Amino acid sequence: MTIKHTYTGDAPQRLNKWMASLGLCSRREAEALIASGKVSVDGTQITEPGHKIAPGETLILAGGEPPRFTAVLNKPVGYVSAQPEPGQTPAVRLLTRAALQGRGSVPKKSASLAPLGRLDKDSRGLLLLSDDGVLAKALIGPQSPLDKEYLVRVSGKITPERVAKLRHGLELDGRALKPAQVTPIGGQVLKIVLREGRNRQIRRMADLVGLSVLDLQRTRIGPLTLGGLKEGCWRALSPADRQALLGR
Repeated sequence: MTIKHTYTGDAPQRLNKWMASLGLCSRREAEALIASGKVSVDGTQITEPGHKIAPGETLILAGGEPPRFTAVLNKPVGYVSAQPEPGQTPAVRLLTRAALQGRGSVPKKSASLAPLGRLDKDSRGLLLLSDDGVLAKALIGPQSPLDKEYLVRVSGKITPERVAKLRHGLELDGRALKPAQVTPIGGQVLKIVLREGRNRQIRRMADLVGLSVLDLQRTRIGPLTLGGLKEGCWRALSPADRQALLGR
């Protein structure tokens, strides 16, 4: 498979940077593709990763996109999303044939899949496990525009004053938090939408206002939701979902 893209920018741009912006690969992966002789511009093979593509020129990538894999998992409580400590079970163990919903291939045991936004052991819900560097930057980079939505059941009285503090005005580790969307949705449940991801942020926010988290479920990352994915099950991220997450 050969992939073609014509550059429509106003000024020349470094080829590896443009390839990354297209979502084809990371800049480092682009450099490797160029070094392997798989990249040409207007019929000329490119050998320098710093080559600049000019407006109107066409990139040709031989062999298609580099292989990558992303699993959309509904993580139960009790699994860790990051590197496990002794006695802990990593969430990647859930990526089995029996737990797969829909079509897809089970990743090899040797696959190196990182969480794109961690979800602690005591929390559940939407978790992405991936080897896709471009997607990782879009989801967890400091400039990521994607928000994340949680349903949080708490103990303690939910008062207008506590909700106001959760929305704005709290600090963690000496740094002010970005404003959050906090909406009581009935009973002891809050819907919380964040645009950042500090360590155990929601639990620590709740502690600061005198509430305790009893259950925390992530339901959405940007445009991606759990949908009908059952707890403990997973599916492969579709190309359309990936493009939506990348904002293309």
